[in-house]
Amino acid sequence: MIEAVWIVFAFSLGIGVRLIGLPPLIGYLAAGFSIAASADYLGLSLESTTALQHIAHLGVLLLLFTVGLKLKVKSLVRPEVMGGGLLHFFISTAVFAPGFVFFLDISWYTATMLAIALSFSSTVLAAKVLEGKRELRAFHGRVAIGILVVQDLIALCVMSIASGQTPSMWALVVFGIPLLRPLIYRLVDYSGHEELLVLLGLLLALVVGGYGFETIGLSSELGALAFGALLANHPRSSELSKALWSIKEIFLVGFFLQIGISGLPDQQAIIFALVLAIALPLKGALFFGLMVLFKLRARSAFLTSLSLTNYSEFGLIVASIAIPEWIIPLALTVAFSFVVSAPLNRFAHPLYEKLSRYLILLERKGFHPDEQPLYINDEVLIVGMGRTGMAAYQTLHNQGYSVLGIDSDPIKIEQQTLDKIHSLFADAEDSVFWKRLRAPNLKYVILAANDLEAKTLAAQKLRESGFKGTIISHCLYPEHADTIRAAGADFIHKTFSETGLKLAEHVLEHKEPPLS
Repeated sequence: MIEAVWIVFAFSLGIGVRLIGLPPLIGYLAAGFSIAASADYLGLSLESTTALQHIAHLGVLLLLFTVGLKLKVKSLVRPEVMGGGLLHFFISTAVFAPGFVFFLDISWYTATMLAIALSFSSTVLAAKVLEGKRELRAFHGRVAIGILVVQDLIALCVMSIASGQTPSMWALVVFGIPLLRPLIYRLVDYSGHEELLVLLGLLLALVVGGYGFETIGLSSELGALAFGALLANHPRSSELSKALWSIKEIFLVGFFLQIGISGLPDQQAIIFALVLAIALPLKGALFFGLMVLFKLRARSAFLTSLSLTNYSEFGLIVASIAIPEWIIPLALTVAFSFVVSAPLNRFAHPLYEKLSRYLILLERKGFHPDEQPLYINDEVLIVGMGRTGMAAYQTLHNQGYSVLGIDSDPIKIEQQTLDKIHSLFADAEDSVFWKRLRAPNLKYVILAANDLEAKTLAAQKLRESGFKGTIISHCLYPEHADTIRAAGADFIHKTFSETGLKLAEHVLEHKEPPLS
């Protein structure tokens, strides 16, 4: 049973790399190469991977659909997104193509296609890493995803030109997709909160978006992303994303396995991949320079660039059409880039802390689109303006307290400002924000963010800056309480257990004599 082999290898190597502090996806890549290396011993044939390729494709579609659920179209038309994505593509292609011609002695067409394939960054890896850190909606997360969408659109154009095919006339119907929004919104409302909601998500991502776009000669990936973005403003988009989470994660295991199983490289392919892995910092440096050029602060530029410092699975799709003879070396190159990029992104914030004094010197003067407040005059500060933060804000505001909320999601802040809610854009994981913040009247800080690292860093930096007031935090898991308390929090509310206690209090307040 081939599925048993996939599960055994994926779980064994996935838990192995996790024990040494690396993301499990690196183990899944290693599992794919291990299966390929032992294929003869295990009696596997190339045909046995067909199902895995299908699962991998479904995983990519679901990932792009969930990315679309958190994507605001207005974030794509920002200068740093359009300008950064396009300039990086043209500069990297112009630099690397001549190098490939000189060092590899290949034709200009092959060299150009290689450079184009390697200019893209991985949507799967970047989205997965950002989602795992709950940073998809943060400013740098939105910029990174926006650039990835621009790159994906470029890749679609390149594939269309390389294949010599053009979309059918029916492709024009995609411009009418926004007209479907009221119908799809109503379907979401009617689907409830259980399996029908999951099935609707699969229908939109895989059937209408994926297969539908393929039928009219467009990319299925673009279709999944488009239908996700169509639902981005629906109040239950977050619920739909969570409902699809487990299915998407399992299918993505297949994606990483499939990269490794695609073939064992020879010595030349290994050397090619190693050299390009060594050159990977050049890609990140170019992204950083462009982000700073568009006046992003050093921190946002660094975090955005680090998310994009890898090679793309989309490049493999381009190569499979334009230069199929290079698919195995490129697959190994993508895998090596994941091995380098995944752990770096895991430690992105501590890494920036160590480099910040040098990187800040490169910031451009003047207005920054990701500027954060330096002075507040409120009595209560709420960090994280999701459901928990909003509930705390409304309660304290109604009691007459002067309250300010901050959140790293600029689109959320825009909407709350329109709703007359006193909130500002700021990233709780930015140590520079806490160092520069002046709040003479601040007495209470409520840490309502979901991310443990954000709450821990905020509490720590507040205490280091001399804040003597009260810090209150919530936590989802009991094991997180000691970590947040050690960072400086005075009171910890364990969300799930204390909700249960509160429910019990209602019984005690209205108790009747127990039945005998």
